[in-house]
Amino acid sequence: MTTNVPAYAAPAANAPLERVTIPRRAVGERDVLIEIKYAGICHSDIHQARDGWGEGIFPMVPGHEIAGIVTEVGPGVTTYRAGDRVGVGCFVDSCRRCDYCRQGLEQYCAEGMTGTYNALDRDGEPTYGGYSTHIVVDENYAVRIPDALPLDVAAPLLCAGITLYSPLVHWKAGPGKNVAIVGLGGLGHMGVKIAHALGAEVTVLSQTLRKQEDGLRLGADHFHATSDPETFEKLAGTFDLIVSTVSAPLDLGAYLGLLKTDGALVNVGAPEEPVSLNLFSVITGRKTLAGSMIGGIAETQEMLDFCAEHGLGAEIELITADQINEAYERVLTSDVRYRFVVDAATI
Repeated sequence: MTTNVPAYAAPAANAPLERVTIPRRAVGERDVLIEIKYAGICHSDIHQARDGWGEGIFPMVPGHEIAGIVTEVGPGVTTYRAGDRVGVGCFVDSCRRCDYCRQGLEQYCAEGMTGTYNALDRDGEPTYGGYSTHIVVDENYAVRIPDALPLDVAAPLLCAGITLYSPLVHWKAGPGKNVAIVGLGGLGHMGVKIAHALGAEVTVLSQTLRKQEDGLRLGADHFHATSDPETFEKLAGTFDLIVSTVSAPLDLGAYLGLLKTDGALVNVGAPEEPVSLNLFSVITGRKTLAGSMIGGIAETQEMLDFCAEHGLGAEIELITADQINEAYERVLTSDVRYRFVVDAATI
């Protein structure tokens, strides 16, 4: 039997979010019922609630950075039990059969992963995200949050953390590697922390020097303003890896010019507008222009364990549910240090 729970939803594209009730499915054979404690606000929530990435499914309950406590398990569940600390990230199902799913790359499922919100589940019902008090998910799509991580600072790791951890590990950030993080926001600040913990030399490339003190505190070795043309001259040919977290179009040629031969520019921010590129920017220096999208379930668990081991949580501003609309506007003006997290008890 379905259960109705409180949530905050956008009733239509660009409409303010409002308090509603939504259905949650009955706990099935392999399901866990999670009492949500905290939900992070990701810039992608805003993109989707405002149809920035295409037509959305409304009413929409955003939120894919979910931390909570298991309160009920289905009879076939073997991984979790009531009382366990768990997280849910950007997807809640996948086909489980394709080569990618079998490799633990469910985020690249050949049939398409099922998003935690703004998606249709395998039964054709809309999914609703973490701006709610409870969620029901298959045990295979939840991850364990180590005791060393407080739930509030762990919540943003379910998107921001894994979105940066996956490319940093894939492109082998570590000792002897010079890594730049473009943008010091909700994603970028976790990139700095993780790259530093991996042992890389870390540079922040931000529009201005306004956040320089923060960047150095979080683990950056260097901080440069991209609004200064001299930055691109001075740092030409410097980096093995650049990870761009910004969701606005960049001059990709300029950033590719900062790479060493065989370096990679990896995009995890997703602008709504197309970007252009002169291919000589990659041909010269055998450079790679790439993208990366979150991580699979196993890698997300690996990331959480890594963050617990190194004491890495998100820098957060905890808000009540009635502040969500204000928080959206503040995200758009970069007025948050560095991730809003909703206290689900206020929903």
